[in-house]
Amino acid sequence: MSRQDGMNYAPKGKINKVVAEGEFSFAAVALDHGHIYGMCNGLLEAGADLKWVYDPDPKKVEAFKGKFPQVQIASSEQEVLNDEEVKLVAGAAVPSKRCELGIRVMDHGKDYFTDKAPFTTLEQLNQAKQKVKETGKKYMVYYSERLHVESAVFGGQLIDEGAIGRVIQVTGFGPHRLNAQSRPDWFFKREYYGGILCDIGSHQIEQFLYYTKNTNARVMASKIANYNNPDYPELEDYGDATLVGENGANQYFRVDWFTPDGLGTWGDGRTFILGTEGYIEIRKYIDVARENSGDHLYLVNHEGEKHFELSGKVGFPFFGELILDCINRTENAMTQVHAFKAAELCLIAQEKAIRLEDYSDPQIT
Repeated sequence: MSRQDGMNYAPKGKINKVVAEGEFSFAAVALDHGHIYGMCNGLLEAGADLKWVYDPDPKKVEAFKGKFPQVQIASSEQEVLNDEEVKLVAGAAVPSKRCELGIRVMDHGKDYFTDKAPFTTLEQLNQAKQKVKETGKKYMVYYSERLHVESAVFGGQLIDEGAIGRVIQVTGFGPHRLNAQSRPDWFFKREYYGGILCDIGSHQIEQFLYYTKNTNARVMASKIANYNNPDYPELEDYGDATLVGENGANQYFRVDWFTPDGLGTWGDGRTFILGTEGYIEIRKYIDVARENSGDHLYLVNHEGEKHFELSGKVGFPFFGELILDCINRTENAMTQVHAFKAAELCLIAQEKAIRLEDYSDPQIT
């Protein structure tokens, strides 16, 4: 997949199989977002077997089988759900439909792995929480900007080792290229995609919770706008938010659809992590005007300044951990509480957001 297109970017990492062939089968259902390719590739690299694919659109299925020729094409979603060999269903449905798919999956005794954002309403979140409680099944989320980026994985490892002391602030930038003509209709409908803070903002909030080791946080302020896309009135092309975690660490992040055509990739995603004894900068997808490659990390602490080029060197441990979690009923890849809390906070940020085009302050003259 091209680095020019974030929707269809499917990272490839080290092959690190945690199960033998035939030990863990999964299926792909709902191919509305190209992230399904990255989700499936990560599971395959960890040793899972991709048994089935289903989507009502035969063109999507044909393209998917071109990428994964070993997969069988199911005649219906029900055929997948009735297969007792399938332990996990991966899905990238239209965001507003991700929860209802997850409910059906868990009702059939399978774990669920969905693209972000996992919900578009707090009501959906509550439904999923209840179903997880009823069934004991997992509702895991593909927060790819941390889980499927080697420099982001390595940043977490450095923090765990104490390289920058206690993390007290995270600043994240998640710009994306719009490519409006290539987007499906649902992408521009607020009811379906949930808003920019709910959608791509979910990556940023998840990283904040993870890097600061918070299990909860408060949204202090959030803003959204459609600055430059009048042809798509329900699109939000800009959003930002400020959060404070329960341990006092804080975050500011900005997400937008303003990546210029001249950039060599779909977005100059960066994360800045400030600790009490140093700081980290992660340049995820490009080292702009220097290197077209991604996965650069800069570390500054009492030992000095270091630059790490990490592409192909770290791997993506989440996927193997997820497979083993499904088998052993553990929570090493990601806790259910963490997955749901990140989703909840992005929904709250979206709900509280000030609309900038409509905002006026009489005290400003």
